[in-house]
Amino acid sequence: MNYFNNNSCSTLLGKLIFYIYGEITETMEETTHLLNEQIFAINTVWVALCAALIFFMEAGFALLEAGFVRSKNAMSIIAKVIIDIIFGGIAFFVVGFGIAYGSSNGWFAFDLGIMTGDLGLGLTVSNKLFWFIQLGFAIAAISIVSGALAERMKLWSYAILVIFFCGLLYPIVANWVWNPNGWLALRGFNDFAGSAAVHAMGGFSALAAAIVLGPRIGKYSKEGASNTIPGHNLPLASVGAFILWFGWFGFNPGSSLGAVGNWELIGSVVVNTFLASAAGGIATMIYTYFSYRKIDITMVINGILAGLVSITAGCNVVGPISAIAIGFIAGILVDVAVLFIDKMKVDDPVGAIAVHGVNGLFGTLAVGFFALDGGLFFGGGMNLLVTQIIGVVTIALFSFSLTYILMKLIKSVLGIRITSEEEVVGIDSVSFGVKSYSNE
Repeated sequence: MNYFNNNSCSTLLGKLIFYIYGEITETMEETTHLLNEQIFAINTVWVALCAALIFFMEAGFALLEAGFVRSKNAMSIIAKVIIDIIFGGIAFFVVGFGIAYGSSNGWFAFDLGIMTGDLGLGLTVSNKLFWFIQLGFAIAAISIVSGALAERMKLWSYAILVIFFCGLLYPIVANWVWNPNGWLALRGFNDFAGSAAVHAMGGFSALAAAIVLGPRIGKYSKEGASNTIPGHNLPLASVGAFILWFGWFGFNPGSSLGAVGNWELIGSVVVNTFLASAAGGIATMIYTYFSYRKIDITMVINGILAGLVSITAGCNVVGPISAIAIGFIAGILVDVAVLFIDKMKVDDPVGAIAVHGVNGLFGTLAVGFFALDGGLFFGGGMNLLVTQIIGVVTIALFSFSLTYILMKLIKSVLGIRITSEEEVVGIDSVSFGVKSYSNE
């Protein structure tokens, strides 16, 4: 005997299906929400750790540059790095970040503070944490400039330079390269972690600033011969180089902006970063030994850094053998560039222009040759190479020109150079009333 007719059966079955569907949908939503939370949590930890490593690189800049200058100015160069962080950090917070990552017309954007909306980058971390890791890039770029101006620039004038650099100049370049609507980003320009946007930008700004500032007293004779002014503490400089080397494993891998789903990318970036740095050091050891019959350890330090700078643009798109080749070329190029810049009568006490400017340019171009997908040496034709040339040359010219104008303006209004008496005595004694070493 049938207790239910067909209609009642259909109704019960429909209700059952609807109930099961609702339960499945709710479970899937809960699972998706939980999964998203886990992804955000893991990526937040990853980016925070990398951002901390990048920030710690400022200690490397401070110690490296302090070791490469004379003891009477060691405290002053550390003060300049502190200025980079405190003045540059506030400038990048107030307006710099908004220029870099606001709603861009391709060339420029404007916003204040840290924007709360979607930046169009597909971030799985908060905008605030993204600001912090980008802050590390901004102050790294200006810290390149500080080394080239060591031992002779007024601190307050330098602070003005830092504010404009981190609040305007660097953010404009970051807008072009990393803003999703930037004109270089839309062209397919590949600068994964900043060979162009950070290092070439900082290096060519350093070149312009050093030209306007002029050389240290006694660096060049009346006949034009270059006199060596050795740094006072090479072990200190070496420790600084190790800190920078260590921090670079946050600088490059951290540019993935997330660990989940990026393990192969991160692995490739880490391997390529190390191989290029090692090859740069080897190349410089070989070059200096056969050139001078002695290994120049200061140049080996710069060779390692040159390898790091050169691989920073393409560490995500080149193979390990190419990374070694890029680093090796950079290790030789930095030696040649240091001598060439010195012959130009541009006084760069730490070799920042050669390490960062020249090799930032080279590393950006190397992407066009060595990229596995699109590189000239791998059958990709000229398109990528042309884009890389256009991008890095534009960045170099922009950073040089604007910094040159800015330095001229600061010079005419405030003055940029300490007095000759201050330079002879040392900035530490005059500006701070103390010496870096108590036994002096």
